[in-house]
Amino acid sequence: MDELGARAAALVARRPKDARLRRVGTSRAGTPLWLLSVGHGSRQALVVAGPHANEPVGGATALRLAERALADPRLTEGADATWNLLLCLDPDGARRNESWLSGPYALGNYFRHFFRPGFLEQPEWLPEGADGATLPETRALLDLQDELRPFLQCSLHGVDVGGAFVELTRELPGLAQRVAHTAARLGIPRELGPYDTLYWPALGPAVYRIPPPRRGGLAAAITEAAVESTWFHPHPYGTVTAVVEAPMWGVAAVEDPTRPADADAMLRIISRTLRRDTGLLEGILARVRPSLGASPDVACLLAPVDDYLLVGPGLADSWDPDVYDAGARPLPPLDTARLTALRLAGRRVALRTAGLLHQLVSASGHDPCGVLSELDRLVDEWCADYREGCGARWIPVARQVEYQARVVLASFELAGRRAPARSRSGEFGWGSEPAVPMHLE
Repeated sequence: MDELGARAAALVARRPKDARLRRVGTSRAGTPLWLLSVGHGSRQALVVAGPHANEPVGGATALRLAERALADPRLTEGADATWNLLLCLDPDGARRNESWLSGPYALGNYFRHFFRPGFLEQPEWLPEGADGATLPETRALLDLQDELRPFLQCSLHGVDVGGAFVELTRELPGLAQRVAHTAARLGIPRELGPYDTLYWPALGPAVYRIPPPRRGGLAAAITEAAVESTWFHPHPYGTVTAVVEAPMWGVAAVEDPTRPADADAMLRIISRTLRRDTGLLEGILARVRPSLGASPDVACLLAPVDDYLLVGPGLADSWDPDVYDAGARPLPPLDTARLTALRLAGRRVALRTAGLLHQLVSASGHDPCGVLSELDRLVDEWCADYREGCGARWIPVARQVEYQARVVLASFELAGRRAPARSRSGEFGWGSEPAVPMHLE
């Protein structure tokens, strides 16, 4: 977190006429929310990094975009645009993930130090609508959206294990082709059926239309995100929001379109595995909860544990052909890509819960129930399934950043075509130079 602010300040010091850095809010713990702006155009582009605490790559992407906007006047004067880059929306949560950011980049290390706050503490969501938003981070972002009225908003997210995809509040024709080109060039799999877009319309391979917000329960909000959010708040201004998802560990099968011989049998295995894993974790939580105390730190870690344990059985039921009501909401056609995404999602719920429980017990300084060794065994076993059963492989940070930056630049150019002042900048960043300097990996 400190490095992000320092690098942004150094950039402004180097180019004070073209770049500005201002504080647009303060987190719950008193951390500044910094906005880095480049250019002086009348049309505003807003990029939001770090909306989820465990998805840090967006901060590096924001800095790379700032450097490119400073280096290429077609992105500013030529497009009559100003780039506004919010360096991290949830700096307090991001600090809790710093213990794995220095490496090693191994699944076990990541999940044992994973943190993401409970749903009600995630600043992009508006469970009570914009007027009911109470988190200072949320209020800062809403005020910024109302001030800028951006023609484009990009929210930089990350998939821990899976593939790349984009979610849009308005269609951007041609984006799917750009995503395919970038992903292929960087060796990043596209996720052709993410579990949270299971019922959403596809605008092209790995590009999905976010349904209009609706009121729904916690499970629907966590698993589908079609609820009121800061993604849709600037919609009345004509804003198109692009949620850009970049994977940390890639899985090739998430873009496999082949149809399995028996999809229902695979669904049963995925659903029963999730129920079993959730049951194991519920039992562990019941054993350790009485000894955890009631400190703010414990409450912070328990909130997401309770959320995941709540949604796990519901997810399993919604995928199980022996349980779900196909007449009420039939599943879409299930190819290998979608089934792989469901398998990854079920395992993700369990691993995140196990990692948070591990932190709760470790932080308490004692283990009267002897659960740490059990949690270590589960984390190791489930991470091995990701690596060996699903083929998960680490994607170097430089490639994650380059992917996100290129998708944002493509969205900028395409959104500019539908904005009142048309961009004349052409296709940004699509030269013949190497996409990522290999020595940086």
